[in-house]
Amino acid sequence: MIGLAPPEYDPAAPRSATTLPVGSPTTVRSYARALLRRHRRAFALLVGVNTVAVVASMTGPYLLGALVDRIATGTRELHPERMLALFALALLVQAVFMRLVRLRGAMLGEEMLADLREDFLVRSVRLPPGVLERAGTGDLLSRITTDVDRLAEAMRKAVPELAVGVVWVALLLGGMAAVAPPLALAAVVAAPLLLAGARWYFRRAPAAYRSEAAGYAAVAAALAETVDAGRTVEAHRLGARRVALSERRIREWTAWERYTLYLRTVFLPVISLTHAVVLVAVLLIGGVLVLHGRLDVGQLTTGALLAQMLVDPIGIVIRWYDELQVAQVSLARLVGVREVEADAGDGAVRPEGRDVRADEVRFGYREGVDVLHTVSLTVAPGTRLALVGPSGAGKSTLGRLLAGIYAPGSGRVTLGAAELARMPAERVREHVALVNQEHHVFVGSLRDNLRLARAGAEDGELWAALHAVGADAWARGLPEELDTEVGSGGRALTPAQAQQVALARLVLADPHTLVLDEATSLLDPRAARHLERSLGRVLEGRTVVAIAHRLHTAHDADLIAVVEDGRIAELGTHDELVATGGAYAALWRSWHGDG
Repeated sequence: MIGLAPPEYDPAAPRSATTLPVGSPTTVRSYARALLRRHRRAFALLVGVNTVAVVASMTGPYLLGALVDRIATGTRELHPERMLALFALALLVQAVFMRLVRLRGAMLGEEMLADLREDFLVRSVRLPPGVLERAGTGDLLSRITTDVDRLAEAMRKAVPELAVGVVWVALLLGGMAAVAPPLALAAVVAAPLLLAGARWYFRRAPAAYRSEAAGYAAVAAALAETVDAGRTVEAHRLGARRVALSERRIREWTAWERYTLYLRTVFLPVISLTHAVVLVAVLLIGGVLVLHGRLDVGQLTTGALLAQMLVDPIGIVIRWYDELQVAQVSLARLVGVREVEADAGDGAVRPEGRDVRADEVRFGYREGVDVLHTVSLTVAPGTRLALVGPSGAGKSTLGRLLAGIYAPGSGRVTLGAAELARMPAERVREHVALVNQEHHVFVGSLRDNLRLARAGAEDGELWAALHAVGADAWARGLPEELDTEVGSGGRALTPAQAQQVALARLVLADPHTLVLDEATSLLDPRAARHLERSLGRVLEGRTVVAIAHRLHTAHDADLIAVVEDGRIAELGTHDELVATGGAYAALWRSWHGDG
């Protein structure tokens, strides 16, 4: 557990808390520049209206300085009505343009935030499916929720406010230099103190905030995994262990929270001291210059008021720059998907055929621990291949490799001589589809759920797809048929119905190669057998790789591969393998109860 770290301690972000990469500083800077270029006109307009508002706010100090000068020199004609009129006009201009500043800043922030969300969504759905499967629920959830929320505050306020503050400080210092150059120099006397404090703080803050964000992701992951596997936790009496893990993750996260708070409690007093030093320096140095006749009292008055006005913009710059440190961490986590996409493959790779081949493939989920060992397999177009074997043998892993979900650790998996690992996920899905035990019903109508596979599908095609998987009967019995709202908050579908919807999407997607990983596992044996026969008619002529424990699927296949201990132990037709009397024959006899 990390307590309040000493000043010389420079924490490093814990990398173990995330699976998806965190964007490098180069990637973050590149994306930020591109985002600003995309909105350069709105940004320029914001700076323009802010300049007018700041110049109007400086009118009061100039008028007051001029009034003090006239009084000091004994001028009787002060013309206060003119000064009041100018001051009122300046206040009106300032009020109007400050409103425009807030409006333009809010609009700019919302537009940038909308672009950021859209970019993240588009790039996320283009990620290789294997990357998303390994990312973990907690990491994905924290990026989509916590990181986007933090960036929302930064985009809506930090970016426009920081631009406003910088322009404000520059104009005030420029105004002081125009009125009395020595006072402008006096105002920067406190700069070394502010720079030293900022350097101390910002050397530590980014890594600390990054670790804090990763710690939160670890908490979310631990809690989400415990909830998702609640029945397993209860069955194996793992409650105490999971609670202990969650408490440890929370302690680590709150330790980083305390450390970032410690950094702020040191830096914020430095900012307050800087304001005091600026004002004292202007008054002391200006007073000495007035006594020596090198500065007028009016100039000192104007300079002192402008120096006092520096308090707000400097506070704005520091505050929102600090917010940007937090936002930068979230932005790095969101744009990190760009670095995955850069490695996702060469978009020019295209298959020149439909044969699926695995050549000397090795694969493992952990480094040094292989699940598959030098597997070689060829599936000709139109072949129905069944992968059978004991649980944990590697059947599903091999199926995911053939579907392009995972990339092999060594060896090649190809489709029509094109390496799947080098093809973008979208192109892989045009040719190969995976349907497994996992399924999801999205919030919306049944029609919208089906059209996820093909957006332009007509109702007749939707009904045909439902009929192909034996789901049209219950679908027609819904209150509004295809317009019935399903999913969370709508009509609840049974697991079997949800799986039929997933299979209907498959029919609509119409890929030429299919990987079915126990796709009918949630149906009873009779319904599963009926569904598989219906699918058999629909999928005629397509390449099908079926992974199942029910051996009737293997019996109907053209080719059977028996997977044992990560290797293909046997390969042949049903009759050939039964006649051989090997592992498959033993499984077949056991399944039929023949001993």
